[in-house]
Amino acid sequence: MLDIRLLREDPDTIRDQVKSRGGDSWTLIDEILECDEKRRAGETEKQQLQSERNRLSKEIGARKKAGEDTAEIESEVRGIGERIKAIGEEAGAAEERQRSLLLQVPNTPHADCPVGEDEDANPFVREWGEKPTFAGFEPKDHVAIGKDLDLFSFELGTKISSSGFVTFTGDGARLQRALIQFLLHLHTTEHGYREVYPPVLVNRDCMFGTGQLPKFEDDMYGLEDGALFLAPTAEVPVTNLYRESILPEAELPLKTTAYTPCFRREAGAAGKESRGMIRMHQFDKVELVNITHPDESFAQLESLTAEAEKVLQLLGLHYRVIELCTGDIGFSATKTYDIEVWAPGHGTYLEVSSCSNFADYQARRMKLRFKDEKGKNRFCHTLNGSGTALPRLYVALLETHQQDDGTIAVPEALQPFFGGSVIGKGAS
Repeated sequence: MLDIRLLREDPDTIRDQVKSRGGDSWTLIDEILECDEKRRAGETEKQQLQSERNRLSKEIGARKKAGEDTAEIESEVRGIGERIKAIGEEAGAAEERQRSLLLQVPNTPHADCPVGEDEDANPFVREWGEKPTFAGFEPKDHVAIGKDLDLFSFELGTKISSSGFVTFTGDGARLQRALIQFLLHLHTTEHGYREVYPPVLVNRDCMFGTGQLPKFEDDMYGLEDGALFLAPTAEVPVTNLYRESILPEAELPLKTTAYTPCFRREAGAAGKESRGMIRMHQFDKVELVNITHPDESFAQLESLTAEAEKVLQLLGLHYRVIELCTGDIGFSATKTYDIEVWAPGHGTYLEVSSCSNFADYQARRMKLRFKDEKGKNRFCHTLNGSGTALPRLYVALLETHQQDDGTIAVPEALQPFFGGSVIGKGAS
């Protein structure tokens, strides 16, 4: 949530920054300021009336002591009390409306965020490795590989659930488990993360805290009339572990990781970009959450992105990093890097991690603060990134490491977790 003081001090700049993201949420800013002015004016009048009521109450006491009639002045005091009550209700309604509007306004892009309308304006940052070449055979996509090696079944997923779900089988399930273990092991032993395993059912406060609500409610799986939701990402429960907390400055940065299944209604339209496991209603992910000092958050974003990149490097997967422009950046983020892994069977890059700094936007929503060296409570900065999302990692691994005999070579870093060096019929 944006700081209302910034809107008061420089509404034109904030309006332009929000407008650069596209959409029409910038049009809410004038009404937010009107609500703020009404609320503040009401509070000022309320204080003045309270002071006047106190003065008159003392005068009533003095008059009664002197044996004078106080009926008229007591009536005036009652009228002031009624006005104070009405002002309180009006100010409360203005404050509630102001908060409702603020929750609908996205974060402002960082000053360095490239300006653009959509993903076509996202600048290239760097790449690692090279696109694999295949001698003597045409690379298959993961759907064909999975069918040949009996690694997963979309038919079984549909049978027990609906379209947009998959059932992993045999070595396919074994590979999924190995990847989760590999990711958690890497981030906890080499990158300094503390592992948690949170519930995947989260309440509305959690969803508001990280910015999924109110804007994206239709994309979520809600239960109990919207009182609970299946978590769309572990970012939601993990970041909210620290909701309404005041942390010691010395504990920052807090680095937490979690594996969870994730649930989203959108699964994309049919086509190459959504074929097979590329877009699913349920998918596994290992999430990285950082809670930092405001002065360190942008440096921490670089570290967080490097930690996600390390996954792909260890698995021998070619990837590129792009920075998201103002028209493509997520609702709550102020700066974001996307990591896109190369999937040779599809002949395209697939987003496998999105690493974002939210500055104090989420922290304001969830009242997440730290006490600085002067004893002042300040809002933390929050960051998160996929470390990484499993479906597309799984896709890229199968397609990159396929061999001419139809088997899949398991990258060395993954072999201890998979328990073998080859995936394939009869392989061990």
